[in-house]
Amino acid sequence: MTVPPLSATGARPATRFPEQFLWGAATSAYQIEGSPLADGAGASIWHRFAHTPGTIQGGDTGDIACDHYRRAADDVALMQSLGLTAYRLSVAWGRILPTGRGRANRPGLAFYERLVDALLASNIQPLITLYHWDLPAALEDLGGWLNPDSAGWFADYADVVVRALDDRVRLWVTINEPWVITDGGYMRGVLAPGHQSASEAGRVSYHLLRAHAAAVDAYRASGRHEIGLAVNLEPQMPASGDAADLGAADRASAYFNRQYLDPVFLGISPPSLRALYEDGPPGMREAEMGLVRRPMDFLGVNYYSRSVVRADPGALPAGAARVPQTQSAHTDMGWEIYPAGLTAILQWVRDRYGPLPMYVTENGAAFPEPASSDGTPIEDHDRVAYLRSHIQAAHAAMAAGVDLRGYFAWSLLDNFEWNYGYSKRFGIVHVDRETQRRTPKASAAFFRDVIRSNGMNLFPG
Repeated sequence: MTVPPLSATGARPATRFPEQFLWGAATSAYQIEGSPLADGAGASIWHRFAHTPGTIQGGDTGDIACDHYRRAADDVALMQSLGLTAYRLSVAWGRILPTGRGRANRPGLAFYERLVDALLASNIQPLITLYHWDLPAALEDLGGWLNPDSAGWFADYADVVVRALDDRVRLWVTINEPWVITDGGYMRGVLAPGHQSASEAGRVSYHLLRAHAAAVDAYRASGRHEIGLAVNLEPQMPASGDAADLGAADRASAYFNRQYLDPVFLGISPPSLRALYEDGPPGMREAEMGLVRRPMDFLGVNYYSRSVVRADPGALPAGAARVPQTQSAHTDMGWEIYPAGLTAILQWVRDRYGPLPMYVTENGAAFPEPASSDGTPIEDHDRVAYLRSHIQAAHAAMAAGVDLRGYFAWSLLDNFEWNYGYSKRFGIVHVDRETQRRTPKASAAFFRDVIRSNGMNLFPG
């Protein structure tokens, strides 16, 4: 993958973003809502996983998180004060269908109806993700994503939510980051539900593709607006020109980038996945891949970094080991800060799959910050620089012809960062864990100015 050069500042010609460009921030239900069992909600696999000793750093759980379930009105007012024109949220499946199937839980639906109404009253457009990793635990007891019936379960759930909210919501995402669900939850076992099996990972990968396709079909039957998929992507670059390293980078890209996009756009599966998933589990064959291909209205791209890899047969599953880039700055997650990769990956999607609308549905960085706050804004200059360079990189992709329609910073709030608990802070708004006090950081002020100027402040002169 060729990465286009950026200048020292990443600057591009002084031009505004399009007038209808969406400027937003993103969150997910389990990471911010808290009250996971309130008002008749059913437990999720993340509730169960977080309450399993040894799974989460610091023994943290999402029981309180950012208490957004009780503070949603105040959080919408906060978003309005930041000038957001869009907000990406996810719906907790178990709030809507406590056992994953059957009769809808009215209080759960009502929470999201109130939230959507409050957003619209504040001129903030909601983008709803139907699944951000919180499968109902009752469905996990039936096999979860390993069960072939899971696609139907998901389509039925999607239909309930769409029928309730599509009159007010025009942008929908089916599944967030299916690669992370498969790799973290089933290949490596570090995320819910905590399995470690290459053959299981292969089956889950296919069932997630089927679930996405089934949800798109359900949406076409009852929805009236736009639906897409959100995938995490990153350039997989060889550490050298050696044939072995080139092959490793290609396998890594197949596993990371093409595993879901090739099927949904092209109806094919990268051949190397058969070996990665123990000689082709059910669903990785070409005839089955054709069954998950669906026209989509847009693609959501989550971007954080790149990988430079070398060949290493012991680095499973792709035989590609990441080579540390010691000359570069890194975030608190240990991820290289590499804004040019965002330009490259957006252009790669356009070149491989055609000119489709895209949104950057997640982009952000964690940096070390104090746990408590007295209300004084944190001067998170590293995050400001990160956001500036990556929004400029998104603009560079647009200048090269990419149909990019919005940018969502990850994340609105410091939140429960999955197996890292509360040890990693991605928010543009600081959250005091003890008091739940929200304090916008310098990055929030910067982003507000980006929105007010529609990006003009990124290109001085």
